[in-house]
Amino acid sequence: MTFPVYIHLGALTIHPHFLFESLAYFIGFRVYLYTRSKERTPVEKALAVIAGAIVGAALGSKILYWFEDPVQTVQRWNDLVYLMEGKTIVGGLLGGLIGVEVAKKMIGWTRSTGDDFALPLVVGMMIGRIGCFLTGLSDHTYGTETTWITGVDFGDGVLRHPTQLYEMAFLAALGAVLLVVKKRDRLWNGAVFQFFMIGYLAFRLLIDFIKPTPHPYLILNNIQLACIAGLIYYIWLVRRQKKENVHAEESSLPVL
Repeated sequence: MTFPVYIHLGALTIHPHFLFESLAYFIGFRVYLYTRSKERTPVEKALAVIAGAIVGAALGSKILYWFEDPVQTVQRWNDLVYLMEGKTIVGGLLGGLIGVEVAKKMIGWTRSTGDDFALPLVVGMMIGRIGCFLTGLSDHTYGTETTWITGVDFGDGVLRHPTQLYEMAFLAALGAVLLVVKKRDRLWNGAVFQFFMIGYLAFRLLIDFIKPTPHPYLILNNIQLACIAGLIYYIWLVRRQKKENVHAEESSLPVL
């Protein structure tokens, strides 16, 4: 296999990253429209939330990328190509969360909307990672050198962890778990998305130890720091929601 693996459609030759990233957005959005709780969130409110998610994700993915190598970012602060070329999924997720909360405050919506995004995100991220894998070395999403049977030669004769494939496998398992969780009636609004974030952030915290990105923050990189911050927030949030859920159930019991 020669990387990048270009996709040939008739006379067209399409770069795999562009193709699969475009498919990830398109199919992910279609999954959102199909699976969202229509009775829970009116269309106009949902559109405002989506707009907030898009803006927040775009900003978050860029800002977190700039902290990958803070020294280089300071040195190249006026290099527009450098500032715009990179992005991170974790930054997009956390930035999208902030964007959604800002949008909800602007439209006066207080109910949780995250559950509708969990499965579309899983599907979209899996599709996007296909493009990352087929792009090869230039995508910078591969892992460190390995002697494992899973090692892949991306074109320079070195076997590396195909972390893109590891992530796809993890997301498939996580999606299956979320489908089961979603069917449980006793969970609170927002639980599915909270479990998605805890699962994915924990995975990224661990998998980034076998990625050859700079780790300038002791033994951690920028992604791992963001994952730790996100995990602290979501674990606290789940614990709080569980207590409120138990309290609500106890309050609803009849007095004997």
